[in-house]
Amino acid sequence: MFRPRVKKEKQVEFWVEADRLPAATPGSFYQKVNATLEAMDFASEVWKICAPAYAEAWRGGRPGIDPVVYLKMLMIGFFEDLPSERAIASRCADSLSVRGFLGYDLAEATPDHSSLSVIRQRLSVEQLEGIHVILLQALRRHGLLKGKRLGIDSSVIEANASLRALEHRNTEEGYWDYVKRLAAAAGVDVNDTAAVRRFDKRREGRKTSNAEWVNPHDPEAKVGRTKDGATDMIYKPEHVNDLDSGAIITAQVLPGDLADSQEMAERVLGAVGLLQTVVPEVAVESLAQEVAADEGYFSAEQVGILQNCAMRTVIVDPHRRRRSAQAAKEVRATLTRARRAVESKSGQALLRRRGEYLERSFCHVLDYGGMRRATLRGCENLTKRHMAAALTHNLSLLLRKLFGVGTPKQFLASSKALFAFFWSFLHPRWSKLTPIEDLFRENSSAKLKLTSSTRSPTSRMANWSISTGC
Repeated sequence: MFRPRVKKEKQVEFWVEADRLPAATPGSFYQKVNATLEAMDFASEVWKICAPAYAEAWRGGRPGIDPVVYLKMLMIGFFEDLPSERAIASRCADSLSVRGFLGYDLAEATPDHSSLSVIRQRLSVEQLEGIHVILLQALRRHGLLKGKRLGIDSSVIEANASLRALEHRNTEEGYWDYVKRLAAAAGVDVNDTAAVRRFDKRREGRKTSNAEWVNPHDPEAKVGRTKDGATDMIYKPEHVNDLDSGAIITAQVLPGDLADSQEMAERVLGAVGLLQTVVPEVAVESLAQEVAADEGYFSAEQVGILQNCAMRTVIVDPHRRRRSAQAAKEVRATLTRARRAVESKSGQALLRRRGEYLERSFCHVLDYGGMRRATLRGCENLTKRHMAAALTHNLSLLLRKLFGVGTPKQFLASSKALFAFFWSFLHPRWSKLTPIEDLFRENSSAKLKLTSSTRSPTSRMANWSISTGC
């Protein structure tokens, strides 16, 4: 029988001593991150860069949130694969370890997602670029940034927009209304949604052009192919990496319909200009001596600009067999230098290195850093978020150099691997004991009792137990 829910009395307020509350202590990995940031004087440098974006204290109003806290929260989004600012804010509010990393105790409220949006709008791309330089300088001091060989590549992210919301640029007619009108003219029942979709998929002359259709909620999103080959609204993130370490030099988000070769030389030279800021003591002729890219970036004009800047371009020409022999002399010289660079052994090695480091950076930032699907709109907002992920990727490289681990998952995996190695090191069936280990066994007061089953080595390792006694 149904019983009505009894309304409980409201809990009255009570006091708990602050000393009895659990301490917000960062985990082992985040302690290493904090130590690394303190070693490069990250906080004071960020405050200097971001000071113009904040009003003076005498003007009154609520104090702004520390930009260092904002950047640390975005770092948590990268390290823990959190796709949105809401998810980041929720994670920071729930975890004692993350609170300790941010410098918040249990009684303080961490910034919510709306505060993250305000700070993102307040900080400019140029200020985030200045913060990015701090990480690049730290990589340079530890030998992880040389800047002699660069690689450029782009990927695809799904926009926070839908194809169903498309509107015609001239008539402002919705795409679905447009399809239903064509279906009705073809004799298809417009009330049958499945039939209308089949008609739209198979109709002749079907074309969704960015010149005709636009999403009113995100005009900068473009129709294109996603990573799995489906048609959707997309953006194109682009990285310029150092091919000696994999460090991301520049990162930005471009419109989805922008050709890779369009203004490619300008973006590469922009990365060289940023390198000059990082290493002003190095002559510009020693930077970007070689540039590698895939065939989508090949343009005779753009490649010629880079070659005129004394850069060796290793970019495959997809139309080298169809180039006219009547091309201008300057163009033929550009094509010849590009072809010789690609066919050389050093060029082939550089292309393999490009595929390794650039694809790895996209994998870390997009697939395991929460950035494959956009939750923001507009190239500027996405570029700001992507730049924060790129500088965290560079921080991960530095952590891997200093401590051997670059992410919390890698830290956990290394701990498990060390535990497995410890057991395999002790078990006589897996490794032969050295005389030093025999001496340890003779002189040790610990009695090891190893029990194993007849199953696989993995299951045996899980079933082993240790007991010690005098």
